[in-house]
Amino acid sequence: MRFITVDGRSLHCAFRPGTGQPVVFANSLGTDLRIWDGVAALLPADRPLLMIDKRGHGLSSSGPVSIAALAQDLAAAMDHFGLSGAVACGVSAGGMIMQSLAVQRPDLAAAAVLCCTGLKIGDAATWTPRIEAARSTGITPMKDAVLERWFSPGFRAARAAELEGYGNMLTRTDAESYARVCEAIRDTDLTADAAKVTQPAVCIAGSDDLATPPALVRALAAALPDARYAEIEHCGLLPCIEAPQTVAEAILSL
Repeated sequence: MRFITVDGRSLHCAFRPGTGQPVVFANSLGTDLRIWDGVAALLPADRPLLMIDKRGHGLSSSGPVSIAALAQDLAAAMDHFGLSGAVACGVSAGGMIMQSLAVQRPDLAAAAVLCCTGLKIGDAATWTPRIEAARSTGITPMKDAVLERWFSPGFRAARAAELEGYGNMLTRTDAESYARVCEAIRDTDLTADAAKVTQPAVCIAGSDDLATPPALVRALAAALPDARYAEIEHCGLLPCIEAPQTVAEAILSL
């Protein structure tokens, strides 16, 4: 567990030093860096690894949020730990963060694994009611609907203890910070920057993902100059939890 100060606020990081090519991770909305534990355990011990909690998530301080600002936080953390030329791996909102990082700081991102994400995710009709609900009644009333988007039916039926644990991770997220990240996703359209993400990329979809369905991820892969598409059967929004081996293999393929 490490904490660094970025732009006047504390960011919680997990860093593993090494001598190989670094791998850096960015999380989805309502989660913290622990969602990458299964993937990290499958990567070679010589690969430096960096994970951070977004503003207002996990143990990081809250603050104003945009996708570009979250990418800048990650860049600052990478600079702090002396990392560059990394494989940038993100899921959902984290995938948008990694696209932004690849454009802002191509020296930091040599390749990308973009899981269950897109150039634009949803619209005002999708996000505004959730933002209003988070601010008025909190996250707990929406937990079951969110978990249905996060995980496949098979996971929800067979892995009850994990499902409850990840529900706890969600509901313990600060509601205002959750709403701010929702706003950031709602207000971000990376279509104009797609041609600038020239790094080799793997775009991974989950067949059962209700939040960023395969068609959205396939369109992302088609828009990026050097990307290939992969789809995981019987997987929801979080392949880092449901199919960590596939995510690790994608990282190692780049």
